Amino acid sequence: MNQSTSTVQEPVSGGNRAGQILKWAVYILLLVNFGFYFIEELGISGHTLHSGSSFLDWTTAFATTFDELAWFVLLFVFEAETYALSDAALKPWVVRTFQVLRLISYLFLTHTIYAWGDEIVKLETLDADPQVTELCQLVDSETSFTRNNYYFDITSENCGELAKGQLFYPTEDFVYTDTSGLVTAKQLAWIDLVEAIAWLLVLLTIEIALWQQERNITGGRMMMVSYSGKALYGLIFAAAIYWAFKGHWWWTWDELLWIFGFFAIEANMKAWREEIEAAEALVEPQHI
Repeated sequence: MNQSTSTVQEPVSGGNRAGQILKWAVYILLLVNFGFYFIEELGISGHTLHSGSSFLDWTTAFATTFDELAWFVLLFVFEAETYALSDAALKPWVVRTFQVLRLISYLFLTHTIYAWGDEIVKLETLDADPQVTELCQLVDSETSFTRNNYYFDITSENCGELAKGQLFYPTEDFVYTDTSGLVTAKQLAWIDLVEAIAWLLVLLTIEIALWQQERNITGGRMMMVSYSGKALYGLIFAAAIYWAFKGHWWWTWDELLWIFGFFAIEANMKAWREEIEAAEALVEPQHI
C-alpha cells in the first residue's frame, strides 16, 4: 500500500530585499496619510459638531480615522501571520490576541459601513429649508457651507459666491449646501459605501485563503473563491479614479497605497502557497 508523509508549512520569512523595502515604505506612507486624515476630520468637525452632537455624531465625524486605525491593525495581523511569524511563534496567547484584534477591527469597519449607510439615508430624504432662499441670510449665524466635502464659514464677503440657485439644504446642524452640492454629497456617500463593502469582501477572501493555507490547502473551490476576490481591487481602483475626478487627489493617493499594501499581503500569501506546493512535490510515496 502507499503511505505519504505530511509536513506543516509556515509563512514565509525570507523574500526579496528590494520588495521588502518597498513594502515597508508603503506602510510608512500609509501612516503619514493617517495623520492627514485625522487632521482633515478634526478641521471638518469644527463645522459639523457642537455641544448638542450625539455620540454617533462624534464617531461618524471621525469615521475615516477609526476606519484607518482598524485597517492598520488588520494589516499588522496579516503581515505577522503571512510573513513575520512562523507557526512556532503563533502560541495560543498570540492566536487569541490576533482574534481579539480582528474582532475589534471588524467592529470598527462595520461602524464605517453603518455610518455611510446612515449618511445616504439622511441625504436621500433631505428637504430644502423653505426659510433660506439665499446664503447671505446665514451670515453671522455661525453656519457653514459645504460642497464636495470642503467646508467654508459663511461671511458677508463670500455668501454671494459660494452657492448657486435658491434651494438650500441643511446637511448637518449649522451646515448648508445647495442643489449641486447635495448631488455631489450623495455621490461621495454612495462611492464611500461601495468602497467600504468592497474592502470588507477583500478581507473575507484573504481570511478564506489564510484559513486554507494554515491547513496546507492550496486548491479547491474555497481557494477559488479567495482568488475571485482579486476582481474587487478593480472596483476599489474605480473609486480612487472617481475621487481624483472630483479633485480629491489625496484620497486617491491613499487608496492606491492601501491597494499596494494589500498586494504585499497577497504576495506573502502567494510565496507561502508556493512553499507548500513545493514541499508537497518533494514528498515521495513510500511503498510497504
